Amino acid sequence: MIGWARLSLQGREGSGYNLSCSELAAGLALAGHQVSYMRSGMDYSLRRGMRIRPSERWRGIACYDLINSPNLSPASSNFNNMVQELESKEQSGMVVRWLDQIRAEVLHIHSLEGYGLDLVQAVRDSGRPVVITPHNYWYGCPQVDLLRHETDVCLDYDGGRACVGCLPPVDAVRLRRVRATEQSAFRKLGPFWAHTLRTFYFQFKPKLVRLLKGKRGDPDDAAPPGVTILPGGIIEHKGYPVDAELSAGFDVRDARAHSGEILHDYPIEKSDKIPQLGRSPVDQNERFLNSDVHLKVVNDYGRRRAAGIAALDAAALVTPPSRFVLDAMVAMGMDRERGRHVRLGQPHFDQINRSVRRSPFYAARPWTPQSDRPLRLAFWGTTRNNKGLEILVQAIPLLTREVRQRCHFLIRAAGWDWPFRKRVLKYPEVSFWGGYDPLHLIAGAKEFDAGILPHVWFENSPLVLLEFLHAGKFVISSRLGGPPEWIVEPGTHPASPLGNGLLFPGGDPQALAERITRLASGSVTLPSAQEIHAVSHLQSYPDHVREVDGIYRELLGDTGEDVPTVHVKRLNADGSPSHDGAGESESGRPTSNGVAIHG
Repeated sequence: MIGWARLSLQGREGSGYNLSCSELAAGLALAGHQVSYMRSGMDYSLRRGMRIRPSERWRGIACYDLINSPNLSPASSNFNNMVQELESKEQSGMVVRWLDQIRAEVLHIHSLEGYGLDLVQAVRDSGRPVVITPHNYWYGCPQVDLLRHETDVCLDYDGGRACVGCLPPVDAVRLRRVRATEQSAFRKLGPFWAHTLRTFYFQFKPKLVRLLKGKRGDPDDAAPPGVTILPGGIIEHKGYPVDAELSAGFDVRDARAHSGEILHDYPIEKSDKIPQLGRSPVDQNERFLNSDVHLKVVNDYGRRRAAGIAALDAAALVTPPSRFVLDAMVAMGMDRERGRHVRLGQPHFDQINRSVRRSPFYAARPWTPQSDRPLRLAFWGTTRNNKGLEILVQAIPLLTREVRQRCHFLIRAAGWDWPFRKRVLKYPEVSFWGGYDPLHLIAGAKEFDAGILPHVWFENSPLVLLEFLHAGKFVISSRLGGPPEWIVEPGTHPASPLGNGLLFPGGDPQALAERITRLASGSVTLPSAQEIHAVSHLQSYPDHVREVDGIYRELLGDTGEDVPTVHVKRLNADGSPSHDGAGESESGRPTSNGVAIHG
């Protein structure tokens, strides 16, 4: 397998793509396969020359780093390096020789960032099948998300002209040099001195230059004196707002008339850079897939898209986790016969699912308007534009006071969230809980009733959506990309008239507020976790590993007669072998595609 992120970091580097790749690799190793992994585009050295070195052994997987790649990763670092990304013969030849050395029979690409697009054909020419699992749109879009300037869905790349300036310019040669210097210093000097030198260069040096040039910080503005009464009865004292109820103490006699908002003095600064995200019509998926602009080529970015689609066509099989990604690649020119939809499975999905099924509340509906507590709605994700936290932050003020006070919004967003928080701090119904790891959802799922997925890009098969559904949660989701394949709206499925979610046009806070209102008012009934599971198409982790293993065997012409077995030794607390009747050599149940895995 190859990618750009360090496998052992899982979701902490590369997010969902690397978590999916790492757990699949670990599952295949458990099933008896010899699995190796290499990353490229992240590791550099002042010692010249490209080379491959072993980095670590993680969960039975031999991991390697390709040093001094001519292609940087992640993709945003290589955006102005399209000539190398189109073709890097020396690098591709080195990867093929590495495959020879480790005696690889199949190459599975989870990300080609950090490599040249000619690699797929080079590996096929070596006689090996190549499986590509695209977790995003990198093959057709060097920005990765099919977003223009990371804010609006890109419906027409104009043969590559629209790509010019889409991302901030990055000097690939300089960035390679900076990474080589920093990483060499880390290896030679150790982390303390390497960090000290980096801090001096990036923080103290600019300040010293400004001081030597005689430029000092701007003088503090004098605070305006006195008290000012603004329209609406808001009081300002020396330029800062003052709570009009400051002298009220516990007095809430006007509770029904009061807005319920809390006054604070956190102003919006220019540095907050509030994103202006684009809105999409409800049929944006169909508009993109039916467009005829995807095959135009006018510059290097256009040629790069053509090369990316050619790389997919050179693969033995392309296995995206959602049908929409497959359809999007076909719209951009890929041969449909080359693709197959393979749903994701993850160990933590199954842990969440099992935990919910074991709960005594599995068949109970979580909330009704008659409940003596608020409806709890959760956002889990990051602060990146594409995840759409901004849309939720804009939707909350659009709710009526009565609806808002019937809700509690629980926001877990990894990344810099202060610009978002300060804008909703006046609503006591909003809580920010910071980042999380996947296992938080096992307990965290008990803390909310429904999930919100307000993304503004063509999501593939978002892990958060699958986590919500495995947890038996109703989901309000943007109708963009793959999520409509999993969301069943109320009244559209005979097996469960309540469905498992609501869809709204991506990037539309008013539409999101309307869906929230429907839940909080009771016009849409929240189903139980059992009812959610009954209508949701979910894949278990063992089934996912078995399916991928079956694909490898199919491509290699393996009949599956020699079925690998996972030997599981159960130990007592003192480390001695257990003889509890389970046996020391258990195997999972073989399936028709010839793999056994016991999880």
